[in-house]
Amino acid sequence: MRLVLASANPDKSAEIAAILRAAVPGLDLAPRPASLPDVEETGTTLVENARLKAAAIAAATGEPAVSDDTGLLVDALDGAPGVFSARFAGEGATYADNVAKLLAELDGVDPGRRTARFETVALVRWPDGREVAATGAVDGVIATAPRGERGFGYDPVFVPAEGDGRTFAELLPVEKHAVSHRGRAFRALAAELAKVL
Repeated sequence: MRLVLASANPDKSAEIAAILRAAVPGLDLAPRPASLPDVEETGTTLVENARLKAAAIAAATGEPAVSDDTGLLVDALDGAPGVFSARFAGEGATYADNVAKLLAELDGVDPGRRTARFETVALVRWPDGREVAATGAVDGVIATAPRGERGFGYDPVFVPAEGDGRTFAELLPVEKHAVSHRGRAFRALAAELAKVL
């Protein structure tokens, strides 16, 4: 099977590829064509944004495309940043900008109230409109300061509840994938693909 990666984010694409190739032996994953413009994420839900990205790439390439959309939902912030996680600090924000804004918003919040949940929707869309989707989630807390050098995005401040107190950025990739929202979503997607192929 061949899928085209819809993500324009190289960190996310590498992570998706590692997870999917482990879950689907022999999978041919093609990179997103560099000539394609960014897809506007105008959806109000993770599944809508994942669908927009996959549909655009499938239409442009004539091949099935795989995408995801991920949100960090922080309880003390009423679920923010949610679908705006990648641009929490504004359009063009860096990972560090988003983390800094998150920590500033949580400044003074009691450690016991810094609970959060990462959710990912993984989706494959065919040019004819067929699609399969799956969701993955992981609960945790937001650390008071960044820790670790691995990963990307909010990884330096997200401590999974199922771990040993390390942030995602302190875990080895294989450790992170075992419990992460993205790992769970793409393993579930692989199971769904097996049913339709």
